[in-house]
Amino acid sequence: MDKQRTRQTFSPEVCEHRGEYGAQWNTIVSIAAKIGCLAQTLNEWVKRSQVDSGERPGVSTDLLERLKAQDRGIRELKQANEILRKASAYFAQAELDRPFKR
Repeated sequence: MDKQRTRQTFSPEVCEHRGEYGAQWNTIVSIAAKIGCLAQTLNEWVKRSQVDSGERPGVSTDLLERLKAQDRGIRELKQANEILRKASAYFAQAELDRPFKR
């Protein structure tokens, strides 16, 4: 089941009003209060947007989602291999315990 997560995006007002407040943090604090979220949350959204657009170094959201999906797939394959290994050992033991036919 593939769940599509909705991405939180920051308010575009942060970019529009960046120069009015001096520092970016002052802009974020002011806008966060107006839109009803925590300044830290809005700051994380701004940083994530900057990474996704290439303005800031880091791993993009799309790449993070692909890596998480691959990690899930690897985990599932390891579980399947473990089940097959145990089943193989079980049936091999059952074969040894069976009476010998002449």
